[in-house]
Amino acid sequence: MDSEELREYAHKMVDFIADYYKGIETFPVLSQVQPGYLRELLPDSAPARPDSFQDVLDDIRDKIIPGVTHWQSPDYFAYYPSNSSIAGFLGEMLSAGVNVVGFSWITSPAATELETIVMDWLAKALKLPDAFLSTGHGGGVIQGTASEAVLVVLLAARDKILRKVGKDAIRRLVVYFSDQTHASLQKACKIGGIYPENIRILKTDSSTDYALSPESLSKAISQDITSGLIPFFLCATIGTTSSAAVDPLLALGKISKSNGLWFHVDAAYAGSTCICPEFRHYLDGVEEADSFNMMLHKFFLTNFDCERNALIQSLSTKPVYLENKASEENMVVDYKDWQIPLGRRFRSLKLWMVLRLYGLENLQGYVRNRVELARTFEELVKKDPRFEISATRIFSLVCFRLVPPHNDEELGNKLNHELLDAVNSTGKLFISHTVLSSKYILRFAVGAPLTEERHVFAAWEMLQEKASALLKSL
Repeated sequence: MDSEELREYAHKMVDFIADYYKGIETFPVLSQVQPGYLRELLPDSAPARPDSFQDVLDDIRDKIIPGVTHWQSPDYFAYYPSNSSIAGFLGEMLSAGVNVVGFSWITSPAATELETIVMDWLAKALKLPDAFLSTGHGGGVIQGTASEAVLVVLLAARDKILRKVGKDAIRRLVVYFSDQTHASLQKACKIGGIYPENIRILKTDSSTDYALSPESLSKAISQDITSGLIPFFLCATIGTTSSAAVDPLLALGKISKSNGLWFHVDAAYAGSTCICPEFRHYLDGVEEADSFNMMLHKFFLTNFDCERNALIQSLSTKPVYLENKASEENMVVDYKDWQIPLGRRFRSLKLWMVLRLYGLENLQGYVRNRVELARTFEELVKKDPRFEISATRIFSLVCFRLVPPHNDEELGNKLNHELLDAVNSTGKLFISHTVLSSKYILRFAVGAPLTEERHVFAAWEMLQEKASALLKSL
């Protein structure tokens, strides 16, 4: 493909995407296709000769789009958002266009240095301690997923403690987190060789708004030390997956420090809200942390490591074919030593362009608007006695449920499951669920950039309509 073909096809693709967003409300939010639908529509082998670009676009429109669940739809309220933006899209285009593999400084100096700079920008926007900055002993790196971020810091923590107590002690290492912590940590423990019997999943309940109790952590650590085990890793969460609960960082950090644990803070969902001064206090205590990860709008994943030497010692490799003067003389950062894979894309371009083209003030406004829309939905729920709020709303997630007649909890779980299916099957909106205190709970997460107040009101009307039909059928 020469530059003129690129120009022609890229213009057509941009037009296609622009038209997609223009008409996104015409699509069912949750894809309505059945499993295996696409195999019936596409050939069973690749074409021998090239198809036209227009034919490809036609197939995307007619065959691929019907199988897409539209995460950018203004009526998407499920899980947590994975937002796009014009700035991010343009950054992605440029990243794909230059297509560098920046695993070390010499492979693309700008890719390494820009990432270092924008990670520091973000750390400063969040008012993280200076120890997290690249100018100190820390620094940031963009990982591929939150799961990678958690795995990376677990491996660094594991190897740090094993260098102290000996490799044979791995069977005595203990990890602590709450039952609301993302499941990626359990997977990280499997990969990291932590023995299943040494994984402490500490119970939470509504009395603490599903936050991890410092008392339960202290008790578990004391019991394990008495049993001859080695507590070494704690993960706290800012904005849990089920209910957006916030663990008390300051108290947990002090316990970790006094017992020599690596303290990791997972702020994947709610970390981005802390660029707003009114939410920053939820990060109080992060100064006790060894590592911190977040997703900016659940789109730009950034993992800040406070003790980069431990990370590099755990993940560094130095094959002869990658040797170069800058690396050997420790003049530069080689991000291959801060992650699981070797190769890495020029991801920082996206974050750099988002921060520059929107600016912190506009990003703060975006966060506040999403939170305000969630507050609007919460007030609607509170006004209908047939429903109840199931967890304290802090950010832009509302947990609620349809109250069962006669407080029949078994019926309540069935009713809310049926309400979820009834609403999602319409295609007009998409919500998800969780389970809190053995109750089936509906989750309404506001985050899509195109969502306006009218979409929130329309979603509530649909929920009321389907709830009325279900209750009438009893």
